[in-house]
Amino acid sequence: MARRHERVSASIRPPVRSWGRPASLVALALLPVVVLGCFFVLPVSGMVARGFWPDGELDAGAVLDVLTRARTGQVVWFTVWTAAVATLVAVLLGLPAAYALHRLDFPLRRAVRAALLVPFVLPTVVVGVAFRQLLGEAGPLGFLGLDGTPVAIVAGLVFFNAAVVIRAVGASWESLDARPAEAAAALGATPLQVLRTVTLPALRPAIVSAASVVFLFCATSFGVVLTLGGTEYSSVETEIYLLTTNFLDLPGAAALSIVQLVAVVSLLAVAARLRATPDPTVVRVPPRPRRPGRGDLPAAAMTGLLLVLVAAPVVTLVLGSLRVDDAWSLANYRALDSVGEQQALVVPVTEALVTSLRTAVDATWISLLLGLLVALAVTRRSRSRSERRIRGVLDGFFMLPLGVSAATLGFGFLITLDRPPLDLRDSALLVPVAQALVALPLVVRTLVPVLDGIDDRQRQAAASLGAGPLRTLLTVDAPVLWRPLLAAAGFAFAASLGEFGATAFLARDESATLPVVIFRLIGRPGEMNFGMALAASVVLAATTALVMLVVERLRVPSLGAL
Repeated sequence: MARRHERVSASIRPPVRSWGRPASLVALALLPVVVLGCFFVLPVSGMVARGFWPDGELDAGAVLDVLTRARTGQVVWFTVWTAAVATLVAVLLGLPAAYALHRLDFPLRRAVRAALLVPFVLPTVVVGVAFRQLLGEAGPLGFLGLDGTPVAIVAGLVFFNAAVVIRAVGASWESLDARPAEAAAALGATPLQVLRTVTLPALRPAIVSAASVVFLFCATSFGVVLTLGGTEYSSVETEIYLLTTNFLDLPGAAALSIVQLVAVVSLLAVAARLRATPDPTVVRVPPRPRRPGRGDLPAAAMTGLLLVLVAAPVVTLVLGSLRVDDAWSLANYRALDSVGEQQALVVPVTEALVTSLRTAVDATWISLLLGLLVALAVTRRSRSRSERRIRGVLDGFFMLPLGVSAATLGFGFLITLDRPPLDLRDSALLVPVAQALVALPLVVRTLVPVLDGIDDRQRQAAASLGAGPLRTLLTVDAPVLWRPLLAAAGFAFAASLGEFGATAFLARDESATLPVVIFRLIGRPGEMNFGMALAASVVLAATTALVMLVVERLRVPSLGAL
């Protein structure tokens, strides 16, 4: 009996030592912190320092002078009102679609959901080209005269972000208990009263959180505003780009970067708090989707309208790529292996596509490695208030790349990573690292909810049975994590494939990625160049759409937690 007791006692590991948890936290967070410190904090702070200390001495007056310019006020106001209007329209269009696609069961529901998700990962340059093709003088809606107007920019932002509302709110709507609404209806409430008094209050945290994220994406949009607005209409993001590239006005760019950074950090804090405080009275019971009834016709009609609005620019883009001299032709696609009219490019579009794919693969594995370590670090159960605060600070720290200007990041790379010990001007990893930082928040926000949902007692039980940290990870976490990990890889790959803001600064002519090549083609004269830009946009859009269809097949609920 005594020997048996000894064997049982030996099979149970002693309690974890007091330094064991801090040591594991440091081990998990060390590499991401070092990478983010070198490739995010250093470039961004270098960019800001170059503006505040232009000659090695503090010159805050120059920055304040920039903030009081009439042009700065116009840019900030344009950014705020276009982002606000686009957010409002995206929410109004996205809510009915979120309901129809997550609470109703109808044929092709999954295909419609995938189609409405695709715009979110389409390269911003492609979206800009598609809207120019739709609203231009020769486009189907050219008679409206909207090309190059703020309305076109808002339409592009809505096209891009309605998917965020569908995903974020749809995930909450899908698991909302239907019984309170049924009880209200049984007591005589009309469908509109049920929606206003029961459903919308229960969804309020998800709606407000989605709206804050959409506003953030709209306010920091780069490719859509630059392609559709040019130099006439500038947001803060594009103004930073124009000040640094066209006017070499570093104090002005630094001042706007500070304004944007403060606004983004505030918005991220609000969004994080809204995500962390769900309504405790809401019971999450995933019901089965039901067949649509007559009362669902308005939601179905709005979903159909949104599908048409999303499809119109894409269809126009595809048709435009097949038209040459008023005839159907594949000449634009055959020209992709050339450098364009009047030597518009240094390398053919096909070579740029290979470069984009290779760069996206590198960016994907980098963002996955960092994102997995970050997710593991911030989701382990905290046993003290200080430990909880440290994990909270780390979570917020790794979300910062989500809102910082990609143009600021790219330009910061150029001016800070050009001397020892970080002389990376000729490194092939410079662009992949920048793209990985842009994709990192998406990976983290995909994995964190999944890891948070695993009962920590399973890990404790595995440890008490003798499993080490690695074996516990493989036996408890890995079986739940592999599908979200694949989905996160798809998101990171698609986001990297279409990244334009930072890459526009870093990519050299001989190693340009496809979005950079498309932007250069539409900026050069010649019908052949514009036709090639359309064909290249279709190829890039088809590639990202294929990736997102694979992601949609995985059906990871946490993808709505952005």
